Amino acid sequence: MEHAKNLEVIIVGAGIGGLTFALALDQVGVRCRLYEGAAEFKPLGVGLNLLPHAMRTLTELGVGERLAAKGVSTREYCFYTRHGQRVYSEPRGRFAGYDWPQLSIHRADLHEVLFDAVRERLGEDAVIFGHRCVGLEQADDVATVHFADPAGARLASVSGPIVIACDGVHSVARKQYHPNEATPRYEGTTQYRGATRWKPFLTGASMVYFGTYETGKLITYPMRDSIDEDGNQLINWVIELSKDSLQTRDWNRQSNVEEFIGHFEHASFDWLDIPAMLRAADVILEYPMIDQDPLPFWTSGRVTLLGDAAHPMMPRGSNGAAQAIIDAITLANLLAAGGDPVAALKEYEAIRLAATGRVVLANREIAPDAILRVVDERTGGHPFTRIEDVISTDELAAWQERYRKVAGFSAEDLRKPSTAS
Repeated sequence: MEHAKNLEVIIVGAGIGGLTFALALDQVGVRCRLYEGAAEFKPLGVGLNLLPHAMRTLTELGVGERLAAKGVSTREYCFYTRHGQRVYSEPRGRFAGYDWPQLSIHRADLHEVLFDAVRERLGEDAVIFGHRCVGLEQADDVATVHFADPAGARLASVSGPIVIACDGVHSVARKQYHPNEATPRYEGTTQYRGATRWKPFLTGASMVYFGTYETGKLITYPMRDSIDEDGNQLINWVIELSKDSLQTRDWNRQSNVEEFIGHFEHASFDWLDIPAMLRAADVILEYPMIDQDPLPFWTSGRVTLLGDAAHPMMPRGSNGAAQAIIDAITLANLLAAGGDPVAALKEYEAIRLAATGRVVLANREIAPDAILRVVDERTGGHPFTRIEDVISTDELAAWQERYRKVAGFSAEDLRKPSTAS
């Protein structure tokens, strides 16, 4: 353990993965410093879901209560056809008997809680802004990161025993060590993401999957509660539609409601007026459904990848943030053991590379809302009289359990000892 306490880890990137990793290192007594390419902390994005396995880790890292105060504890998962007919629902998180919630939260709120906790525990200067990684070098006993400022001017390089690249889907380290990697894979669909101030619907903590991407697919849930004196919530919504054009991955690309509203004009139901909610959005963003094939390796000597830098996956099934969080706690515990840190990086890769690769591939084939496509095919796109005549309860439940198992948050998985302990 003495060896671990003398280690100082260089973390490239202060997103969700990098910040969680810093908190996990601090908890086990390993020092670190984070270098972030952005000039300052800015709230970005819209909503995401923290599944129970991610919330277990974040709770054990001491930020669970703060996050719960910011987000909405998801009560149920619901699936509706494009005609507004309920196909299936199941409880989620604590409402399903887990010891941890499934938390719907604004990405900016999650990022802020993690950032504040890092500064409180590691110091005000723990995150160095305006340092964009432009390359890495290694010698026998040291790794060096080269930086530039936001304008492109070179900054002083930083060296240390190991470097963890948490620099996202456009990772410089990933490109450097995998220069011949295949081009990103575009699925043929695009997401439109938005946030709307709206009155609560269904239970006030429901996550709804509606329709299919061929005809207009919507996922929606509240991510902030009681945002005004009228009791409105901040509702997150995501639309997925077939689209031919391939775009670059930019989480902040602006869009507008006319791109997709025609698919939802009919969808005004007693449980939610979908077109009205979409038209009332405060912000609308566009993102192509892109991932990349799993890599053959993450670790090269004293450098390894973590989070989206290691396993960029489509934003589907609430998995991107969760897998980065699990990466972080896994690697922190291996480094805390006090052995050779280079060997710890390889062991981390051995544990996590195949597991995350399965999630990347599962997101292509067995997304949780795939049951809606099955129902649509079996009914020919028409309303049904009884859902039991279309698909059995057992088959519906099996779809969801299969996805939970692949993603690592089945009840059986969470009965196993935590990697954060």
